[in-house]
Amino acid sequence: MSVNPYIECGKIVNTHGCHGGVKLESWCNSPEDLADLEEIYFRSGESYQSRKLLKASVFKQFVVATLEGVDTMDQAIALKGRTIYARREDFALEEEEYFIADLVGLDVMDAETETIYGKLSEVINRGASDIYVVNTPNGERMIPVVPEFVDHVDVKRGIFVRPIDGMLD
Repeated sequence: MSVNPYIECGKIVNTHGCHGGVKLESWCNSPEDLADLEEIYFRSGESYQSRKLLKASVFKQFVVATLEGVDTMDQAIALKGRTIYARREDFALEEEEYFIADLVGLDVMDAETETIYGKLSEVINRGASDIYVVNTPNGERMIPVVPEFVDHVDVKRGIFVRPIDGMLD
């Protein structure tokens, strides 16, 4: 399986001002990570079209940006709702840091026995720690991403966990 060189990094949620500015929701570690990009990409089928970020700044939890070739409110409105992408190489990951897109679909298994509980279907980020959503034979189950429950992640093999009784039943 080849890795897509582009990664989803946000979404255009609204226009900003009357000269083609856009308001971006960041799906990065921080809105600053998105605002620091020099260019973003739009997907069209299997190809990606580049747009330079001429200006970008963080406003609350959003990024307000001016994109190359977007000069009017009508052009900005036409982009509303579009997912934006960046090149993987534009982000510097720390050790033990992964793109969520690379985790979704991995087997979630017991750290000791390697018994497979299910597959990771989603990562929720709503506060102090992420939450892994696991599709198990008994339905969806959630695991807080903390050292007490998540032993380690191997993007080639799976996510190794130490669940408490009843967590994945």
